[in-house]
Amino acid sequence: MKKVAFYTLGCKVNQYETEAMAELFEKEGYQVVDFDEYADVYVINTCTVTNLGDRKSRQMIRRAKRLNEHSIVAVVGCYAQTASEEVSKIEGVNLIIGTKDRSRIIELINQLNEQRRQINAVDNIMRTREFEDMKVTSYKGKTRAFLKIQEGCNQFCSYCIIPYARGPVRSRRPEDILEEVKRLAQNGFKEIVFAGIHVASYGKDLKNTSLLKIISQVHEIEGIERLRLSSVEPMTINEEFVQLAKQLPKLCPHYHVSLQSGCDETLKRMNRKYSTSDYRQVVERLRRNFPDVAITTDIMVGFPGETQEEFEKSLRFVKEMEFSQAHVFKYSKRKGTPAASMPDQVPPAEKERRSKQMLELVHGSQRLFFEKNIGKEMEVLFEQPVKEKEGFYEGLTPNYIPVIVQSKDNIEGKIFKVRLESIENNHVLGTLIGGQYS
Repeated sequence: MKKVAFYTLGCKVNQYETEAMAELFEKEGYQVVDFDEYADVYVINTCTVTNLGDRKSRQMIRRAKRLNEHSIVAVVGCYAQTASEEVSKIEGVNLIIGTKDRSRIIELINQLNEQRRQINAVDNIMRTREFEDMKVTSYKGKTRAFLKIQEGCNQFCSYCIIPYARGPVRSRRPEDILEEVKRLAQNGFKEIVFAGIHVASYGKDLKNTSLLKIISQVHEIEGIERLRLSSVEPMTINEEFVQLAKQLPKLCPHYHVSLQSGCDETLKRMNRKYSTSDYRQVVERLRRNFPDVAITTDIMVGFPGETQEEFEKSLRFVKEMEFSQAHVFKYSKRKGTPAASMPDQVPPAEKERRSKQMLELVHGSQRLFFEKNIGKEMEVLFEQPVKEKEGFYEGLTPNYIPVIVQSKDNIEGKIFKVRLESIENNHVLGTLIGGQYS
């Protein structure tokens, strides 16, 4: 039996696409093995959001050839799309596919076996108008399923390479989404996470649908207990959105609302489409309507031209928002974006200092959020056993609090009511208090 191994860098969309490609290989009789094992084919699903992503991608390409010098190495995804010529010159690369035609990966590998010379299948993504429907019917060992509903981005933030890597907005057909969710429900999945490159744009290229409409339709599918949005732009969460969300009990009170900076001057240079005042209104709207809501975000430090004064404005705003969790990252120059040629680039050491300061603040607000929830009883979907603690299981509350409990029974994939008792590191310890909820 032939073997294939995958290595995935980057976002949840990449993880979804890797799962879909793995299913294609399994249907062709391949066995999926760990990336560190001997395989006939190695697939590196790349990321290009930062320079670190590019570098890691190159490292994994070289590692694959060391594991089996006669293997086929396929490089797919965002880095392959934006730098296909660069990738083609890396020794050992046999196949290059960008952010479309991944559903043809088996066909292209069969071509390689016949002709034994490199194939570069990367095409101009900016001309692509159709959503590439890659189906996932089951995730290995998971209770939450990521569901890709949308591709591409039309926002063109000044720092971001992704619109050039993923192309314009394309939405998945509602009937294909509903069919996949029904299959996932039949396979025992309890939670669906809506994922995409710019989820808020879902439906803008289709007739008679929208993000709100598809959430409502998925909500009615039997067997699915929870729905969660992976990330949304602030201006998506208007009064209409909130009023509908209140009518959907399965939709988790957890919103990842992208911020990037808490300073208006920086946001303007970033070409973001909102102000801190707009953002504050969104947060207030969510907290007014959902008392236990978790608001998570992304924060960038060291954007070109960010002075100490601007950084301090951002710090103050982030402190005011009291996020339950945040991904803090340093600005990374991406060739081909407007920000790459902006004056007053922030030195690496200063970016590092600001990152540490912002992270410290975010960790404090996360602990504050945990403390506010201690003593409450919440339903927890248990995902897996805790590796370091025998007899313990970990899972998430609807508002995204990681919880660990002790249980003599295997509760993986089940929802139980839990009393939140105490904080330990980056999670909360709880006690099972009732029968199985679902």
